[in-house]
Amino acid sequence: MIKLILCGCSGQMGKVIIDQVNEMDNFKIVAGMDRSEEQNYDFPVFNDINDFDGEADAIIDFSNPSTLPKLLKYSTEKNVPLVVASTGYSYEEIKNIEEASKKVAILYSGNMSLGINVLLSLVKKAASALEGFDIEVIEKHHNKKVDSPSGTAYMIASAINEEFNNEKEFVYGRYGNDTKRQPKEIGIHAVRGGSIVGEHSVIFAGIDEIVEIKHTAMSKKIFAVGSINAAKFIADKEPRLYSMDDLFKEV
Repeated sequence: MIKLILCGCSGQMGKVIIDQVNEMDNFKIVAGMDRSEEQNYDFPVFNDINDFDGEADAIIDFSNPSTLPKLLKYSTEKNVPLVVASTGYSYEEIKNIEEASKKVAILYSGNMSLGINVLLSLVKKAASALEGFDIEVIEKHHNKKVDSPSGTAYMIASAINEEFNNEKEFVYGRYGNDTKRQPKEIGIHAVRGGSIVGEHSVIFAGIDEIVEIKHTAMSKKIFAVGSINAAKFIADKEPRLYSMDDLFKEV
């Protein structure tokens, strides 16, 4: 039985994870962390996870960047592995995650789905093969998503940029009369509307031909299942920073 702490338990993703765990026999949520501290769950909920004094095997975080200091404090002091699935982190916050991973196992990913991680490998291969093609990343999400562009869009653009020795420059949207595309650009564009769960497209535009690679999430369930699998994977791992790619190598 893997005992989980769920951070962001009252949010949309938190509720989907609770539903998934309730259908499983080998996982149990032993505590939650949320600003609302709702108590209509069969586990205790805390505003500060450091108030929880029980035992846990892993933490799943689907909250927001403001909770990161509390999470890293608990994870490193209690030696409880952490799955960071929230997005919108600053450069400094990511550095804090990396530093904490020297003391405890942390899996950090802007997207928990299998399909997106397959897409990452595909776009890297396309980037190396399609020399001279212009590259644009377009992401679409629901109208309640607060960060923009999405963490997944950054993951995709960064994976592509690695193929160019990080020589490309990210350009976020375009506006005005002087926006001619430059050779070293990777365009990143965000669309917000309705109840779109998540859609990411990468366009490789060459002379007289276009290659497009796309992933569409049909429900939040894929992210919930991915994060639960990540928690299982990381529960017995040595301290370092892991990615979803590490998980898939063991599948």
